[in-house]
Order: sequence, then structure tokens, then C-alpha cells
Amino acid sequence: MPKVTACGKTFECDRGANLRRVLLHQGIDLYNGNASVINCRGIGTCGTCAVRVDGKVSEANWRDRARRSLPPHESSRNLRLACQTRVLGDVRVTKFDGFWGQGDRVVWTPDGTARDR
Repeated sequence: MPKVTACGKTFECDRGANLRRVLLHQGIDLYNGNASVINCRGIGTCGTCAVRVDGKVSEANWRDRARRSLPPHESSRNLRLACQTRVLGDVRVTKFDGFWGQGDRVVWTPDGTARDR
């Protein structure tokens, strides 16, 4: 089973599991600020669950690519929408600031919290 490391926690999940669901199930605060209330609930249209994922995951699908090609996201950044990402192997997840997780400051790293929220 793949291992996911995020926000100071390491846990296993099924291969092919949806990264957003896995993180939320583990109690990891995936959304910044009001995005925890105002988000698309996993259909890939809002972009607020953007994270950096290091490890083996599914290729970005058209929803992921399309949403991250629109402002405030930049398609050149190495981010993924957690709601559109399947875990295929061990991964390490990092969350950045900004309503859409598009900022430059780290909110949390795989190993723990980088700053107070």
C-alpha cells in the first residue's frame, strides 16, 4: 500500500485512492481560509485544493490541467489538484498559502507545519 506523508503525518492508502479524500479522511486541513467552506467538493472546478505532490501519482487529467491553466494558478508551477489526483505510490505533499493554494509561502510540509495558520 502506498504511503502518504503530509502535514507531519504518514499513513497508508489504497493504490489509486483519491488524494483529496485521503487527506481529508486523515484530518489534514487541505483548504486555506474560507476555501474550507467555498470549494467545489472535489469536482475539479475551483482549484482550492492545489498542492505540490512529490512521488508517484496519476497523470494530470483535463480538469486538473484546465483549472491550473487559469489565474490565479500558473500552469508552469509544479502543483496538482488533490481532488483530481490518484495516489499510485509513496507521496509527499506540500501546501502553499493563498486562497487557491497558489502562493509562494509554505503552509505545511510533508514533515509538519511550516507556519501558524
